[in-house]
Amino acid sequence: QVRLVESGGGLVQAGGSLRLSCVPSGQTFTSDAVGWFRQCPGKESEFVAAINWSSDGIYDAEVVKGRFTISRDNAKNAVYLQMNSLKPEDTAVYYCAEGAAPYAIRVGAINYRGKGTLVTVSS
Repeated sequence: QVRLVESGGGLVQAGGSLRLSCVPSGQTFTSDAVGWFRQCPGKESEFVAAINWSSDGIYDAEVVKGRFTISRDNAKNAVYLQMNSLKPEDTAVYYCAEGAAPYAIRVGAINYRGKGTLVTVSS
């Protein structure tokens, strides 16, 4: 069974940066696209960004435009989420997920997902 493993979360002050990583455990990604979601306690998951295999198809949510950047390194079998200018409202569990295409992931059509990594932004 495909497992996705996230890392890079932690505690950071507002205005700071973090880079999250997503790798498949024990094997390669099985879908063309990988995306990031976040979930705050008591709230529904929110789409953050998604990217296709060739990195020429990228979607990102309005709330993170200009601050977060998704990228991938196929040689390293990893997808990243660079988060800059972090705000307290970015505090959430961030998880990655695979899907057929970035637009599919954006609407929640995912095949596999990880357990997530906690990002806490202090004011």
